[in-house]
Amino acid sequence: MAEEKNIKAEGKVKEPKKLEEFKNSEENKKIIAGTNGENEKKEKSEPAVEQSKNPKAKKKEETPKVELEREYVVPLKKGSLKVPRYRRAGKAVKVLKEFLARHMRVENRDLRKVKIDTYLNNELWFRGIKKPANKIKVKAVKKEGIVYVELADVPEAVKFAKAWDEKRNAVDEKVKVKTPKVAPEAKKTEEEKVEEKEDVKAGAELDAKVEKAMAKTQKHTAQGKHAKKSMPVRKALKK
Repeated sequence: MAEEKNIKAEGKVKEPKKLEEFKNSEENKKIIAGTNGENEKKEKSEPAVEQSKNPKAKKKEETPKVELEREYVVPLKKGSLKVPRYRRAGKAVKVLKEFLARHMRVENRDLRKVKIDTYLNNELWFRGIKKPANKIKVKAVKKEGIVYVELADVPEAVKFAKAWDEKRNAVDEKVKVKTPKVAPEAKKTEEEKVEEKEDVKAGAELDAKVEKAMAKTQKHTAQGKHAKKSMPVRKALKK
């Protein structure tokens, strides 16, 4: 015990640093900065790894969400009677768009943001320009501020036409995939080849015409010149 007291008195044993001095030291600041940087890197890298594992997550985010979906029976007769008979079908389409822009809460009631399906448009024009439908049942879906409208009760004839169109479009897409895409340079070369063939053909026809004309002139001439013709000499008649 006496020896330890003597060592302390001499100052050989170092006293522990205070907490405040240790916190303010440069070594502690470097350690804290290093740990914070590693944590930030981990936080940034983890979601990237999750996205790489789940590639479908991006597709789900890209698909527009349905904001509003409703069905309406839209009256068209009252609005379409305000115009001449030869404009009633077009007015019925406009009345439908105005109704949906009002009830589906379209921004500024812009009619350009109301998209009507082709089969719905055909149904409105089915009876001609003078006799549009008096009312029609539609299904409206709002996505990203744009309203898409289609028939709610689809007739059998329209179902058949729709299925036929889908089938035809699928076949067209398959044909597009099968047909190889020709580079523009290759197209140019093919066009040039066709033009060259036409030029050769035209030149051969011109040469044939020239030869025919030359043969015709030689046939009617002697050595390239017309033969000199003289009147026959007649002896004087004796009286």
